[in-house]
Amino acid sequence: MIRVAAFDIGKVLLDFDYRIFVGKMAPHSRLDIHALEQFLAQSPLLAQYESGQLDCSAFFQAIQAQTGYEGTQAEFAAHFEDIFTPIQGTIALHAELAARGLPTWTFSNTNAMAIAHISRAYDFWPHFTGHILSHEIGALKPDPIIYEALETATGCAGPQIAYLDDLPENIAAAKTRGWQAIQFKDVEQVRAFFSW
Repeated sequence: MIRVAAFDIGKVLLDFDYRIFVGKMAPHSRLDIHALEQFLAQSPLLAQYESGQLDCSAFFQAIQAQTGYEGTQAEFAAHFEDIFTPIQGTIALHAELAARGLPTWTFSNTNAMAIAHISRAYDFWPHFTGHILSHEIGALKPDPIIYEALETATGCAGPQIAYLDDLPENIAAAKTRGWQAIQFKDVEQVRAFFSW
C-alpha cells in the first residue's frame, strides 16, 4: 500500500532549459554561448552547489571568477530563474493526490537559488507535505544518504513509497530500496499508475 508519493522537481514538475540561462548570461561574460555551455557541462561547481558544499554567494563568486560575469548576484539569480516551465499535467496529478490525503514530498537534486524562486513562483509548493532537497541534505541522488533522509522524514520504506524521476540511475537506486519507482515519461503513464 502506497503511503507517500515522492516527486523529482526537474523534468517531472518543472521542465528546465539551461540554454536560456546561458543566453542571458553570455552578453555579460567573457565567454560566448558555446564556451559557457561547455563550462557549465564540465565544471564541478553546480554539483558542489547542489550538494551543499557551496552556498549561493560562494557559487556566484566562483562562476564570476571563471567566466568574467559582470552582473550582480541578484541579476545572476534572475537569469537562472527564467529556465523553468511548469509541466501542468504532473502538477494537476499532484494536486489530486494531495486532495485524496496522500502525503507528498519533493525529492530533488537542486539548489537554494532555484528553490527560492520555485517556492515563490508556483502554487503547488506549499501543498507538498515536505521537501527533501540535495543542498539541504548534503548529498545528491543516487547517493543512498538522500534516500535514507526521505525514509526517515516520512517514516516509510520499501513499497510504501511511490517515486517519480526522469533519470534511470535515480530510479535504479530507489528500486534497490524496494520503492515503487517510476521513470517519468508522460503524465498518462503516471496517472495510470496512480489509478488505484
